[in-house]
Amino acid sequence: MSNYAAGVHALTPTVLLHVVEGDAPGPTALVQAGIHGDEIAGVHALEELLEGGLRPARGRLLVVPCMNPAAYRARTRAAPDGLDLNRCFPGDPESDQPERRLAAMFMRLIEHERPVMVATLHESLKRHHPEIAASFGQTLVYGVDPVPPEVVRVVARLNEHLAHPYERWAPHYYPVETSSTEVIVAATGCLGVCVETWSGFDLRRRVDMQKAVVRALLDEVGIGSHAG
Repeated sequence: MSNYAAGVHALTPTVLLHVVEGDAPGPTALVQAGIHGDEIAGVHALEELLEGGLRPARGRLLVVPCMNPAAYRARTRAAPDGLDLNRCFPGDPESDQPERRLAAMFMRLIEHERPVMVATLHESLKRHHPEIAASFGQTLVYGVDPVPPEVVRVVARLNEHLAHPYERWAPHYYPVETSSTEVIVAATGCLGVCVETWSGFDLRRRVDMQKAVVRALLDEVGIGSHAG
């Protein structure tokens, strides 16, 4: 049974978890952003979705709009003098480093809630090119083989009405053993997706793209959404 009732909880004094219940029973999904503080579109997207009244049609939705507030305030990948939070999982509750303690708290949340999907909203300076592995813009990144069918279907849905080649999305296999997504997938077997918008678009466009991906992913895993 979940330890987190509907409402807003604090994983730390400044890292907020929003728990939203659907109208009917169903699975749980978790979406987070701001694990890198210089990737701001995802933070804005989740804040706007919550402000717009986002709630699941069924099941439970867990939203962490900003995983690393200190890095976000500085607009840097990691907090000043801090660690890359996305490389601190599964964490250590006894660590002197706040990133490792937060990672451990987040893993406990995952273990309690057992979401069917964890999506992390990122941004990339490089537009994806299939011949350049470390290029991520406009991709849904996954780390298991074969590609999850949910990723294929969401990419196809997103591309239905996108004519410009730079706007179009692609699935991108890029496993990183030390990333939060890979650690979570290895521990729980859930669908893990990193959503990477290309920072060459203006902020408003990137935010809207992130919002569209979140809605599509929630539909795909059987949760759906109202408002937002």
